[in-house]
Amino acid sequence: MLIKLLAVEGDLSSPSNVNNAKVVRIFNNHSSNVVITQKNVGGDTIGSFAADNGKIFFLEKAPTDTLTAGSNGGSVKVVKVAYNVGT
Repeated sequence: MLIKLLAVEGDLSSPSNVNNAKVVRIFNNHSSNVVITQKNVGGDTIGSFAADNGKIFFLEKAPTDTLTAGSNGGSVKVVKVAYNVGT
């Protein structure tokens, strides 16, 4: 998978739409799993998952959707990316 950076890396110390990203690269740098929750612009929860520590995830979302970390959000690094699924 090839990605293109579209913004500067931030964290989830507070709820964020990650620069209105459609695709977000998420890295959990905390020593344990962290629950990531996605909410729509109205504040309704769309879903959540446990981000394993030391792992990278890619999440597709609407630009206005926000991501929050259940705890230790400063250790969860996020950046807006574009991606190309290739062979």
